[in-house]
Amino acid sequence: MAAQAVPNKHGKIDRLELRASPRQTVVIKQAAEATGKSVSSFVLDAAYLEAQRALADRRLFGLDAKQWQRFVKALDRPVTEKPRLQRLLQSPGALD
Repeated sequence: MAAQAVPNKHGKIDRLELRASPRQTVVIKQAAEATGKSVSSFVLDAAYLEAQRALADRRLFGLDAKQWQRFVKALDRPVTEKPRLQRLLQSPGALD
């Protein structure tokens, strides 16, 4: 039988570790204290918010009704050959 991780009293299981410079540590501790949070809570909240921002433009985008119809029409449009694009993608690049 495999051992299972047990959530703590806050329902958290996973642990993240990081290294910081002394200056970064001081600033983070000051900010955590200023916001009334523990360093762990402050860092986790900040990292989570930044992760959501980084992913937002990859997952969500807003369109009005007219934009949505144009988007759906573009998705439904039949595929067309693009010879110049095909040649470009098949030619060696700068890193090849």
